[in-house]
Amino acid sequence: MGVIMQAFYWDCPKLENKEFDWWNLLKTKLPSLAATGFTALWLPPASKGANLNGMSMGYDPYDYYDLGDVDQKTSVKTWFGSKAELVSLINEAHAHKMAVYADMVLNHTNGADGQELNPIDQKTRWTAYNPGSKKFRRDWASYHPSYFERWDDQVFEGMPDLCHRNPYVYTELMEYARWMIEEIGFDGFRYDFVKGYGAWLISAILERLYTKNGHTNFSPFGVGEYWDSAANISKWLTETNAFTDNPVTAFDFPLRDRLKQLCDTSGFSLKTLAQKGSILTDGLPQYAVSFVENHDIVRTNAIVNDKMLAYAFILTHEGYPCVFWQDYYNWNLAQEGNNSGIAALVKLHEPYAGGTSTVLFVDDSLYIMQRNGWGNQPGLLFVLNSSSQWRGKKLCTKWKNSTLVPKAWRGKDNQDTPFSISTDQNGFAECWSPPRGYAVYVPVQ
Repeated sequence: MGVIMQAFYWDCPKLENKEFDWWNLLKTKLPSLAATGFTALWLPPASKGANLNGMSMGYDPYDYYDLGDVDQKTSVKTWFGSKAELVSLINEAHAHKMAVYADMVLNHTNGADGQELNPIDQKTRWTAYNPGSKKFRRDWASYHPSYFERWDDQVFEGMPDLCHRNPYVYTELMEYARWMIEEIGFDGFRYDFVKGYGAWLISAILERLYTKNGHTNFSPFGVGEYWDSAANISKWLTETNAFTDNPVTAFDFPLRDRLKQLCDTSGFSLKTLAQKGSILTDGLPQYAVSFVENHDIVRTNAIVNDKMLAYAFILTHEGYPCVFWQDYYNWNLAQEGNNSGIAALVKLHEPYAGGTSTVLFVDDSLYIMQRNGWGNQPGLLFVLNSSSQWRGKKLCTKWKNSTLVPKAWRGKDNQDTPFSISTDQNGFAECWSPPRGYAVYVPVQ
């Protein structure tokens, strides 16, 4: 499916001295990202936020149609830049054959222009919106509590929840999604906090046919943030995808929990990686967006040790892997130009990581997986070792009378290069990994 770059983190414009200039910074990174093998960018919410306590990351949307071209909420630009700069970034990404995904915050809004009395419960709330774009004006009837829906938590961190069953709200959000795809140029959406509203809204957005690049049957990508157990995420996926042939995917939070244990917990058994309990291992890899960190989880529950073990896992296995900006750029895990960083793994993903996965061997400290290949992707061999010394195993691979060469590897306090693997006429070979590390082997073609 490719590899996503999550192209932001919390307060990134300020922390990188790129306030109002983030879109331009991303544009300068496109050539190297595309050359490495990234195929998509996930951008932060592009709409003007409430900016109540300084500039906003956009998760408190005020004016959905203000992408940085209306003078309101203390600025014309968003914290990331102007609408023109955003469109230029998207166009340049497309020129590099990269898709661009927008972060869609559809559950709630913030920064209302006035308070109103809701006649249903006689409570006063900030629900009067008169956005500067003059589009999608809102009043109390656009929010919960509402005559159109019986149940809702009503607020998210103090921000009123939109009532999507109100025909006006539904129509406006569908039009907003169309505008973002057809007129701004986005290729898909990451849906924020999907627990907060009905799955049917996402189904409707994904099921609609859009006109893009002269074609009238464009199907946008979609991934939901459903932060929960594998069982509950699977239930949400089933509900959302029941009546659409353009299915949504979901971030694999349970897999990420396992990856944190792999990296940070002494004595973690590698057998756990193959057990059920994640989207990847519960037979739904086509719906799994795998990740190691994101802008939220890194602030409270970051992986602190041997993080490359986690990246090696997601970039060799099934699913749609997503790389976090800070890991790649700020914390020196990209390591472009050598074999021990994220870049080397991304370079291998599209040429080799195709087809189903077969776990050839696993015990508490050694895990060997084979990607079986698909089409022009011949597959790969992944060896993960959590012990403090080199470990290997003789086993049967799919390649007979072949040579497999190491293309990406890393060992803790060990700079040795793994040897190439030669398989016999039955496919058997010794497969090794450095201590507390991994090795990825690919067939010589």
